[in-house]
Amino acid sequence: MKFIAIIPSRYASTRFPGKPLVDMAGKPMIQRVYEQVKKTIADVWVATDDNRIFDVVQSFGGDAVMTSAQLRSGTDRCFEAYEKIGTNADVVINIQGDEPFIQPEQIEVLINCFDSPAVQLATLVKPFFRKDGIEALFNPASPKVVIDKNFEALYFSRSVIPYVRDIEESRWLDHHVFYKHIGIYGYRTDILREIVSLPQSTLEKAESLEQLRWIENGYRIKVGVTDIETIGIDTPQDMERALRFLENQQTKKP
Repeated sequence: MKFIAIIPSRYASTRFPGKPLVDMAGKPMIQRVYEQVKKTIADVWVATDDNRIFDVVQSFGGDAVMTSAQLRSGTDRCFEAYEKIGTNADVVINIQGDEPFIQPEQIEVLINCFDSPAVQLATLVKPFFRKDGIEALFNPASPKVVIDKNFEALYFSRSVIPYVRDIEESRWLDHHVFYKHIGIYGYRTDILREIVSLPQSTLEKAESLEQLRWIENGYRIKVGVTDIETIGIDTPQDMERALRFLENQQTKKP
């Protein structure tokens, strides 16, 4: 089975314009994402709508493809890039361009979901741990996932699901395993072609989570579980925390 990794990367982020090109200890963030993904998947592309990002990717020896600025989601950008590249890959892996600390082990978990030919789509989740704190569980910026016994997603929500009845909220983490969504995806290419043609669904509009469109239309999403936390970067404050994390990592190296 052949895999291709596509990293959607926009310049015009509302909360952090230009973040793919922000310097992270001598390398732009998009390069750090690219290099992390390249450790696992040989065929890696950045899909962008901005010439500045395109040029930077090419300058460090990466592959990049220009896509429309009018696309509504990273999934749509991945599909347009897939068609432009002309690959014969069986599965597209979508890694967000603001995940410079994505680990090879996490990408492997996602890839392994496709060992079964029945899997249409896949994503990652991470358990919430007691040490994460109850605030992390109730943070609407961290979507929660309910999964079934076959490790397929039943629902994604910015609300805390399920509701633990007759238990104080401060103790919920002691009584149920809650899962946080890690926003990387795998799509079989025929399924990717189908889902980008779907109109926005009512659940998707309500929660602002595109994967609900797929569930609402009957698609099944396989879930891989990781214990590794990722550090997504949405704001300049997130970048400051990420740079401190990177500095600590480099200090620990022999």
